[in-house]
Amino acid sequence: MNRRIPFSRNELRVIDTLPGFFGGPGRPLLDTPVTPRENMAALYYDKHPYWLPLPGDSTFMNSSLYNERLGRGGPDGVTDVFGITWEWVESAGGSIVRPGEPFMKNANEWKDKIKFPDLDAWDWAGEAERVKCECRISTQLSLINGFWFERLVSFMDFAPAAMALIDDDQKDAVKALFQEMTDFACRIVDKYCQYWPALDGFNVHDDWAAQRSPFFSEETARELFVPFMKELTDHIHSKGRFVTLHSCGHGEDRVRCFIDGGFDGWDPQPMNDTQKLWREVGDQICISVVPEPFDPAATSEEEQRRRGMEFAECFSVPGRPAVLGFYGGLVLTPAFTEGVYIKSREIFGR
Repeated sequence: MNRRIPFSRNELRVIDTLPGFFGGPGRPLLDTPVTPRENMAALYYDKHPYWLPLPGDSTFMNSSLYNERLGRGGPDGVTDVFGITWEWVESAGGSIVRPGEPFMKNANEWKDKIKFPDLDAWDWAGEAERVKCECRISTQLSLINGFWFERLVSFMDFAPAAMALIDDDQKDAVKALFQEMTDFACRIVDKYCQYWPALDGFNVHDDWAAQRSPFFSEETARELFVPFMKELTDHIHSKGRFVTLHSCGHGEDRVRCFIDGGFDGWDPQPMNDTQKLWREVGDQICISVVPEPFDPAATSEEEQRRRGMEFAECFSVPGRPAVLGFYGGLVLTPAFTEGVYIKSREIFGR
């Protein structure tokens, strides 16, 4: 792909307003040399984008077929297809399964208790008519709750699920359940690729860590999770899509598992050293890098723009892709992101 297009300040001209994230405020579409969607494709497939992707360059498709059957629903709560009730917690801004009333007490119960739905019976064509992809930005489907540890926790509660991973009497049952869940995930991917050909990728959820450390050892991760991750990511890649991981907590010590699991990208939370991760493994997995914090209220726009340019100078390296991490929060001001765009366009366009 030809990237030798000199940067022009005309690119900063707003030519349209794109829909906001999950119904939030709209965001400006700039007069860029290619669309943000094309730029994300260049990132993942060529490891050489036209500019360092910004948080608004991609979005998630809001599909009720997944969210209300396999996700956590919204403020009204939801009972998923497995019979698990998710309750909204206002203080957390999300839903959880009420603890203390587990669906299963032992992983060996899963064959008797877990019934997989018939995906062919779902109204895929009707949903495809209602939900469209915005083809100027990159769209992923967020597979919230995932298919492995998060899903096991929803069935068993956290502590029993964690114990099942290391209990020799349950481990084989956990593997068998994860295989069925992975096969199910592949069938879901097939349906979304069939009915939404413009869908660019999938974002798989599986939280592996708390604020300070992972929930389980690397040995456990490699035995019980990585093979099934690789099976799913290989299937997604066979469909011509990329696949990223959402895994909360201090999981940087498990990044090699994410790489071996076949993920193209990971968006680590700020308790991880995202800049160190990029330096160490950025040639193997795309890291969402979080900028150094500053107080926008006490920082001039000129200084914010300069900080953005410095950020881009560090992390705009062909062959070592990165995106500007949305966990940067308040520092992702218009001036800062403009600085990132300008400088990264200049670097990648050389």
